[in-house]
Amino acid sequence: MPWFTEKSDCISPQRLEELMRQTVAESRERICRNPRRVLLLPPDITRAHSGAGRMTEIVYHLLAQSAEVHVIPTLGQHIPHTPEQNRFMFGSIPEERIHPHDWRGGCVTLGEIPAELVKQTTGGAADWPIPVELNRMLMEESWDLIVHLGHVVPHEVLGFANHNKNYFIGVGGKEMICAAHMAAACYGIENNLGALVTPLRACFNQAEEQFLGRLPDVYVQLVLARNPQGELVHTGVFVGDDLETYLEAARLSRGQNITVLDEPLNKVVCVMQGDEFYSTWVANKAVYRTRMALADGGELLVLAPGLKRFGEQPEVDELIRKYGYCGTPAVMEAYRRDPQLRDFSHAAAHLIHGSSEGRFHITYAPGDMTREEIESVHFGYADLQQMLKRYPIDQLKEGFNTLPDGETIYFIPTPSAGLWSTRQRLYGRPSGFAE
Repeated sequence: MPWFTEKSDCISPQRLEELMRQTVAESRERICRNPRRVLLLPPDITRAHSGAGRMTEIVYHLLAQSAEVHVIPTLGQHIPHTPEQNRFMFGSIPEERIHPHDWRGGCVTLGEIPAELVKQTTGGAADWPIPVELNRMLMEESWDLIVHLGHVVPHEVLGFANHNKNYFIGVGGKEMICAAHMAAACYGIENNLGALVTPLRACFNQAEEQFLGRLPDVYVQLVLARNPQGELVHTGVFVGDDLETYLEAARLSRGQNITVLDEPLNKVVCVMQGDEFYSTWVANKAVYRTRMALADGGELLVLAPGLKRFGEQPEVDELIRKYGYCGTPAVMEAYRRDPQLRDFSHAAAHLIHGSSEGRFHITYAPGDMTREEIESVHFGYADLQQMLKRYPIDQLKEGFNTLPDGETIYFIPTPSAGLWSTRQRLYGRPSGFAE
């Protein structure tokens, strides 16, 4: 059971600070009364809107009064933050205490998730082992307390983000991230989204128990939702060191962050904020979170003022440019014959996730990419300034909007904060919905 929880229509910043103080006090009581070395594991800048960076800053200063405190943003394979991004995300935490995760050269291997378990949980969709590789600083240095801080929200790979995803993806190694993403992709993105325990999470739960049971850790799980004014506010804080802490947070997120529609949507317009989303690798959350709501033949328009690349690494960017979002059959054919794509199999998984499979149209209006670049990966292109004039985002409300010329759109200002689906696609899928 969680150590403590708080649920409200809106948890104020002052109350959030009090809850962080309670987290530190409970950690001292339950894990280590006088911690000397502390590690904080918050999300990266793609979750800046969650407020987890500010919570990390509060916890840092509470503990740094008497302990040596370090921070590793759970980047996974995302590009490390610049000092400016660290200041934006984590405020006054000293730069020298924030350490970039190196997913290629900075991990140690602990063992593996057996192929038999992967096959069993995915129903045979994947049948390979998943190596357990985690950040060297996390595993080899001595810690008296490890605090995870993160946003629980529907997710395309693990059903919901955060909890032990922080370990196995956030500070995971290359082979682990690649094998895990490919397993989730083969099981099916639309079977994963909004499920409390996906096959991959079931594997991670077992791996956490087997390999990480000795770690002195606690999870701070944040849930956000939109208030009647359309603002994202904190509605839940769940603090504890067990699986139920995650499950309670995910149940609240499932109730608040999933919009169920009776009919599919013909046109969706999304905004991927320019200070968080620089690549289609992360901006494609607009695709993931709306795909179950879009009508056959419908259109998704993504306004992405910060977009300047496809992948988070040069090799992955190259693979996306080479193959584009061409659909599962073409990606799997390329995967079988291209050793580079197999070496970066998380890129193959991403290409599958980011394709509409020819069912609906995806159009990007990027801030810093050309028409030729966007169209080369099988997306449509639109001019950002023209689209911002046509769809004035500061005047649109989330949900249905009718423009002066009569066009009706469904507007989503922060698609990464939720999941949209028709009732039939959510409840009628093979994986079901309620656990």
